[in-house]
Amino acid sequence: MTTEAVVTPPAEGTQDAPWHHLDRRMLLIRPVLDLVKSLPVLLGALLFGHGEPWQWIGLVFTAIAVFTGVSHVLTSRYRITGSQVEWHTGLLLRKQRAIPRDRIRTVDVTSEPKHRLFSLAAARIGTGRHSHGKGPGKDELVLDAVTIAEAQRLRTLLLHRKTEAEAGSGEAVAAPPEQLIAAVDKRWLRYAPFTLSGLAVVGAAVGTVYHFAHELHFDPIRFSLVQTVVGHFADTPIWLSLVLAAAGLLVLVSLLSIGGYVLSFWNFRLTREPAGTLHVRRGLITTRSVSIEEDRLRGAEIREPLPLRLAGGARCVAIAAGLREGKSADKGGSLLLPPAPVGRAHEVVADVLGEDLAATPLTRHPRRALYRRLSRAVLGVLLLAAALYGLAWLGALPDWPWQVALVLVPVAALVGWDRYRSLGHALTGRYLVTRSGSLDRGTAAVRCDGLTGIVVERSYFQRRAGLVTLIAPVAAGKGRYHVLDIGEADGLALADRALPGLLAPFLTADRRGA
Repeated sequence: MTTEAVVTPPAEGTQDAPWHHLDRRMLLIRPVLDLVKSLPVLLGALLFGHGEPWQWIGLVFTAIAVFTGVSHVLTSRYRITGSQVEWHTGLLLRKQRAIPRDRIRTVDVTSEPKHRLFSLAAARIGTGRHSHGKGPGKDELVLDAVTIAEAQRLRTLLLHRKTEAEAGSGEAVAAPPEQLIAAVDKRWLRYAPFTLSGLAVVGAAVGTVYHFAHELHFDPIRFSLVQTVVGHFADTPIWLSLVLAAAGLLVLVSLLSIGGYVLSFWNFRLTREPAGTLHVRRGLITTRSVSIEEDRLRGAEIREPLPLRLAGGARCVAIAAGLREGKSADKGGSLLLPPAPVGRAHEVVADVLGEDLAATPLTRHPRRALYRRLSRAVLGVLLLAAALYGLAWLGALPDWPWQVALVLVPVAALVGWDRYRSLGHALTGRYLVTRSGSLDRGTAAVRCDGLTGIVVERSYFQRRAGLVTLIAPVAAGKGRYHVLDIGEADGLALADRALPGLLAPFLTADRRGA
């Protein structure tokens, strides 16, 4: 009787874990994308080469780009051992990277249209450092072609710290049940026009059209439709033309903002998993799924840009390490709540942090801070008006610019007063709370045990006014949060309460020097 030996494959999470490859269906997409990116070079070589030898440079460049993309898909492989995530790629130029598992903070799963065509996704494994560039940073590993089931398995395995017995040998791990914290409400669409995202789209579109028209020496006035519109406004009083143009721009910006809101926050859900992980899902065409370990959460911030604040809205972002940074918190993956009622934002912060910060009264700052804000706001406008007046006196400008600048003085004073009214701070439980800003007011709650120190900063004018600015450095979010223009004695007391004993040697030295 012959006994056959049963060979058990190495389990996921062990030192001999199996290697996995990117999904081969990406080979149907990647060459097309690389070809599209190289299209300007290719068309330039074909249209302007006229048989010259350098015409082939565009063809060679395109071939190299396509070959590089295909080789990346074919040669990339990864595995998860008990201590790290390993990734190898490259045919001619080989690259190897490894990220310790204990440094992994987030797993960001994004499914763009190119991925959704074949039910694929890109899994970005982030650590505690930030990436300020456009591409992935040194501490971010991107697996840009895995199945959605594989991406969810990686998220569960890396963030929930599953054991070999729980994770199995490469099989998908069932996601644990989740507790819903917040979900998007259709009524929140009314806040979209106040985000001014549509205005950015209009500005970018106008700039692009103007650039191409200038490069091609194209005059849009030659169109009969444009001539009709220009003629209509020429025959209309100026004030009525301005009103109509402003109304049209307002409608266009509102529609674009609503469209952007739907595309970005469709099916938004913020949930908490039993393993202590916050999970954010959102997106219509490009879906995104971000997981944040609550143990790595250093706080939260409520952002209230002035238009959104006037409408009674706000958005909430996480202060956490390992999140990709972008032009905004939305793109950076730290969003906890899209533009919504400010009361709902405070509820989300209370649920996420475990403390109701909305019920915590903020300490007002001394009147000397009001004088600083008023003088800085008004003085800036007066200097601008003086400069415009000088140019008008020299004949370089008409008189109306400096007159308009003078009219803005009361507006500047109002902004200065609102900046002072927004100042406030508190120390409640484990969190240091600070609020500042007018045009973009922010209320941040940062865990005191997550601070890497306290910086006491004083300018010359602050010393004369008896004020200081406290800077709270933290390895997450913006990196530092300010308590602006607080009284000197109150600022030192607040710093000592936030981090007991940290400033004691310096205070003692000051007293001995005195």
